[in-house]
Amino acid sequence: MSGPRFRIAPSPTGFFHVGGARTALYNWALARRLGGTFVLRIEDTDEARNRPEWTQGIIDALAWIGISSDDPAFEGPYFQSANAALHVAAAHRLFEAGHAYYCDLSPEEIQARAKASGKPGYDGYSRARGLAAGPGRVLRFKVPEGTTVVHDAVRGDVVFANDTIEDFVLLRGNGTPIFMLANVVDDIEMHISHVLRAEEHLPNTPKQQMLWEALGEAPPVWAHVPVVVNEQRKKLSKRRDKVALEGYRDEGYLPEAMVNYLMTLGWAPKGDAEIVPWSQIERDFRIEDVTHSPAFFDIKKLTAFNGEYIRALSVEAFIAACQPFVEAATVPWPQERFDPAVFAAIAPLVQTRVGTLAEVPRMVDFLFLPDPEIDPQAHAKALGSAGAREVLAATVAAYAAVETWDADSLKATLEEIGAANGMKLGKAQAPIRVAITGRSVGPPLFEALELLGRDETLRRLRAIEATSG
Repeated sequence: MSGPRFRIAPSPTGFFHVGGARTALYNWALARRLGGTFVLRIEDTDEARNRPEWTQGIIDALAWIGISSDDPAFEGPYFQSANAALHVAAAHRLFEAGHAYYCDLSPEEIQARAKASGKPGYDGYSRARGLAAGPGRVLRFKVPEGTTVVHDAVRGDVVFANDTIEDFVLLRGNGTPIFMLANVVDDIEMHISHVLRAEEHLPNTPKQQMLWEALGEAPPVWAHVPVVVNEQRKKLSKRRDKVALEGYRDEGYLPEAMVNYLMTLGWAPKGDAEIVPWSQIERDFRIEDVTHSPAFFDIKKLTAFNGEYIRALSVEAFIAACQPFVEAATVPWPQERFDPAVFAAIAPLVQTRVGTLAEVPRMVDFLFLPDPEIDPQAHAKALGSAGAREVLAATVAAYAAVETWDADSLKATLEEIGAANGMKLGKAQAPIRVAITGRSVGPPLFEALELLGRDETLRRLRAIEATSG
């Protein structure tokens, strides 16, 4: 088995967290650059919370950001539940080797002893009692004296005093293994050489390192990367923040933009540019260059990244990327009114103005709706200003008579009308834009008028004129 082996081990209990995606990408970049293997292990032993669709969601989310079984560096998915017998067998080996012992104290008894001694937690009472396995008895690891030094590729040496770590449980009273033991045994069985994960797992690392060593194995390379936080500098929470990778996909973020942005959470590519291709990221990424500080997940910055990637697409690629959004059941127009040719014509104008693909339908809906949805505030502002009615009436008359119906002619005509009414073009076009699109912002007005056509443009102008008197 050649090359280093990295892994991620998510639980299928919900959507795939953007922090988990960042960790996956860090592991993926290293596995690819070092000629190693990326292992996906699904830690599915929580039967009460696991759901098959969450497992598939993890696989699909990883594939969306470019981590998939199509690549020879990818291995899995494996399932922790399939290794239950190995976990129990490892626990028994630890007991037979004197690294673990059975304890029959109840939680209430442990609490009472802690209260009497004034020291919190379990006090090792059963260490020397020589108990055998039995109903309700847990198996505890015998924490050695001294210190445990975790050599962390990000944080350097982290020293833990062993007397602050109580003898922790390996097997529950019903004989089932706890997660920490299962995690270590799986990593050993899968020959994992590097464990790169979020810093929230660091407090468990000395316990896991003790287990590696007690099982006769050299610990892996540990690397704990900074936690991802929100704008209040609090850890991203499923209950409070937008954390589902799938949600960003469904809102029209491009996978390349998401990958690029996530890689910058705690790390920066060489040079001044943050927006760089994956090939450069893979070449430059070093775990030693990851910072210690919490990484702020800034949705505005992500959207800015995404806008850059959208604008870098060819028009053809942009149109293709938009298809799921403009042909979805959620669009405001009747499906039979959608004209792919009209959309293709306006697409280059929209492409430069959106941050996500989900914004596209609202930018173009006026072309496919029987009538635009008028924003009351935009209507009041544009049609309530001095001279707006005069400009609107003059535009109806001029556009009915304009010889050539194209963007340049329409713009020149409105410029003349504006000048005659003491207005610059920006102000003169405000009532026209609201009449045509229903809003105060949108794609370039005159190109939109050209696409909409003379008859429909005049109909909408006359309709808004009738309501503004």
